[in-house]
Amino acid sequence: MAFGFPPQQPYYSTSSPFLGLLSFLLFLTNHHHAAAAAATTATGVHLDVVRKPIPDVPIFREAPAFRNGETCTKESIHISMTLDSNYLRGTMAAVLSILQHSTCPENVEFHFLWSRFEPQVFLSIRSTFPYLKFKIYRFESNRVRGKISKSIRQALDQPLNYARIYLSDMLPAYVKRVIYLDSDIVMVDDIAKLWEVDLQGKVMAAPEYCHANFTEYFTDLFWSDPELSRTFEGRKPCYFNTGVMVMDVEKWREGRYTQRVEEWMAVQKQKRIYHLGSLPPFLLVLAGELKSVDHRWNQHGLGGDNLEGKCRSLHPGPISLLHWSGKGKPWLRLDSRRPCTVDHLWAPYDLYRPNTHSLEE
Repeated sequence: MAFGFPPQQPYYSTSSPFLGLLSFLLFLTNHHHAAAAAATTATGVHLDVVRKPIPDVPIFREAPAFRNGETCTKESIHISMTLDSNYLRGTMAAVLSILQHSTCPENVEFHFLWSRFEPQVFLSIRSTFPYLKFKIYRFESNRVRGKISKSIRQALDQPLNYARIYLSDMLPAYVKRVIYLDSDIVMVDDIAKLWEVDLQGKVMAAPEYCHANFTEYFTDLFWSDPELSRTFEGRKPCYFNTGVMVMDVEKWREGRYTQRVEEWMAVQKQKRIYHLGSLPPFLLVLAGELKSVDHRWNQHGLGGDNLEGKCRSLHPGPISLLHWSGKGKPWLRLDSRRPCTVDHLWAPYDLYRPNTHSLEE
């Protein structure tokens, strides 16, 4: 494992990044009355940690090691997710589900984006998935803080929710394609099938939902303004969910898509043209312009209505990915003993271990 350092801003700076970070992590572990046995190699750090739990970061069981099948090549599959202590339980379940259903799990490399340096989160990932290939990148919240407009849910206004816009700026040059996934998903199919989708020259692929009322994602002011409403001329725009996307990183960079999304965010600051968070500017730039993939890759909305958190049932048809988008998260509903039926599909991937003792045994 190696930490990823964006060209313009390393998330942790030292004259010797590897040794400096290791020393810092060990210091923090000791600071929390922990004993650590550390073994270092040229390519990674393995920490067998006995630590005192802190309230903000849950403790997880160690996941089994997953090995490649005989048919695997050496091609890497790059997956990006955001990393936040509030959603860490979901992230752990998502990672486990991806590895468990992958034919070539050792080919999967994760690229985590975080806005706060949370060493306990790093230690949790390393101790839960000792063999995981991953890098962590610092997303500077100041990049969007002045560009965010209030939406219908406070969770949608968090700067980290906008990090997916800046993937091409943060990922290293060797990453040509990436799958972006939200933290509230579980994969029940081989992610290689999604990775291999033919983009047909498009910058992005995602499931489209053309039966949805597209006009509802924008305000009356948007549709009544002749210049703004002409945005979709010559396109057949459909709703798509930004929690599951396959991105051609080079095309995104070359096409200046980050700037194009930011331009619509600037319009939103001047005129209220939509109600949600980071989704509508993606729709304005990409709706009708992306490669559509099968709905099985994003069975979304399982978190219920954005405002009321009502239970949703599964849509008919095959399923490769379950997505608890919406207000209700499965781990919270399970803990409250008021789960929806679909939450029991998430539970088998939950690595959370309730704290019943002050120290891990």
